[in-house]
Amino acid sequence: MANLENKIAIVTGGASGIGLATVKALIGKGAKVVISDYNEEGGKAVEKELKENGVDVVFIRADVSDEKSVQNLVAETVKKYGRLDIMVNNAGVGTLAVTHELSFEDYNKVISVNQNGVFFGSKYAIREMLKTGEGCIVNTASILGHVGEPGAFAYNASKGAVKLMTKSLALEYASKGIRVNAVCPGYVETGMVNKEALGDFYDGLVTRHPIGRLGRPEEVAHAIVFLCENDFVTGISLLVDGGYTAQ
Repeated sequence: MANLENKIAIVTGGASGIGLATVKALIGKGAKVVISDYNEEGGKAVEKELKENGVDVVFIRADVSDEKSVQNLVAETVKKYGRLDIMVNNAGVGTLAVTHELSFEDYNKVISVNQNGVFFGSKYAIREMLKTGEGCIVNTASILGHVGEPGAFAYNASKGAVKLMTKSLALEYASKGIRVNAVCPGYVETGMVNKEALGDFYDGLVTRHPIGRLGRPEEVAHAIVFLCENDFVTGISLLVDGGYTAQ
């Protein structure tokens, strides 16, 4: 089992939800974490809160759909800490629209963040990991990379791609000491997905999960930590979905 003490990690989409839970989980294992997010205000607020609690953490804003922005994120991380051990490509967006009314702009935004962001994050992380001969990448995919969902064409496309990109990278770099895995959450309770915000639709989401509730960000973060720690795991898409895809 890998010891995460003093490992250097980047978590994209790290200012909220699964990303923030992952930041905290990695810190709890002794890692030094770079919080990255498009939301600068939110990211700086998290950085301030954690630093006030004595945590060695830094926020670097990045737009994962922009290659130069991701290149800069990795470069600044290495400039500060000297290397990169863990890359969590977590940032993601979604859109709901029937496909015949889906604009290319909305479709392309989802692909640019969810799919291209994994490419850019992996590309520049791997360049640094090759220098040390080891590393771990975890991509946040989804149950919707495994099953279809009406009105989620772009999201399904992007997360299905992430699942296969993960396998491809795992095979390509296994002999180089770099492991690549994906975590595939079911619906997770967040600031946007809750009973108050969604009403009856929320109840419908709950019934799709045989375990009888939605997931919690900390449960997905726990799976990400496992994928970072277990040296014999590479190329998998780990479902954390309360039984959603078992049906």
